[in-house]
Amino acid sequence: MKRFDGDRLIVATHNQGKLEEISKLLEPYGIALTSAGELGLAEPRETETTFVGNARIKAHFAAKASGLPALADDSGLAVEALNGAPGVYTADWAETPQGRDFPMAMKKVWTALEAAHAPFPRRAKFCCTLVLAWPDGSDAVFAGEMVGQVVWPMRGTQGHGYDPIFQPDGFALTFGEMDRWQKNEISHRADAFAKLIAGCFS
Repeated sequence: MKRFDGDRLIVATHNQGKLEEISKLLEPYGIALTSAGELGLAEPRETETTFVGNARIKAHFAAKASGLPALADDSGLAVEALNGAPGVYTADWAETPQGRDFPMAMKKVWTALEAAHAPFPRRAKFCCTLVLAWPDGSDAVFAGEMVGQVVWPMRGTQGHGYDPIFQPDGFALTFGEMDRWQKNEISHRADAFAKLIAGCFS
């Protein structure tokens, strides 16, 4: 597997919160991180139906546009009783003409579970796929997950997205109730990052 031996890395995101999370995870390696948003790069259309497919689109687009290695992630919530939905469409479920509305999206998940008469506990997992791409077109892929259940009503104001309805196994708190950095130590993204670091950085 190709090793990362540079000192600059593009994070293929326009999301400041995601950039901060990734910066914290890579802090020990002394790498200068810049986001695609800070470089003014466009956001490519995510046309794939898998997490790895969409992460590849973002990583390769940013690597080619910047001439530097780029890291992208694609992540989402997969609910067992909904056949894995919303999955790669996790953000799409929150889209409105006025922008993303995650409380609405969480209600949509719960309403779908109620309509399906899904048994309790309502099993789900957060998935994260990381792709580290180089300008020469090569890449490395790492997948992580955190299993748990969907709960209702929403609990907590920490985190983002669907965190207030996801309670990870082994914890009494939802991701929305956890301290942000505690969540980052156990999350699906942390799982994928541990594999990325072992594979490309350490």
